[in-house]
Amino acid sequence: MQFKKLEINGFKSFSEKTTFLIQDGLTGIVGPNGCGKSNIVESLRWCMGENSAKSMRGSGMEDVIFSGTSNRASKNIAEVTLLLDNKAKNISSQYNEFDELKIKRKIEKNKGSKYYINDKE
Repeated sequence: MQFKKLEINGFKSFSEKTTFLIQDGLTGIVGPNGCGKSNIVESLRWCMGENSAKSMRGSGMEDVIFSGTSNRASKNIAEVTLLLDNKAKNISSQYNEFDELKIKRKIEKNKGSKYYINDKE
């Protein structure tokens, strides 16, 4: 299993859709304090099933939704999508027919979160 792409939208400090292409080799995340490096890693953890709001530096799971700034309005939804390479067929055998697997987690205020695999709930 190899990560290919990460899309973050409305998650913590990422108010707009942001896409990270993860290519072969070493991928590093660098930048100044407060620019969102930890939020990228947390978005991966959240998409892959993290259920502890405390470990996501929040008091409730809805705290992952972008809360707004003086320049940007708050959001009602956060989504994180992870695209995985499955050519080696080493994910779960029920997904062996797919060369790529898209995992998405979406949370909406007052409605909880849902998971999607290849756009199916």
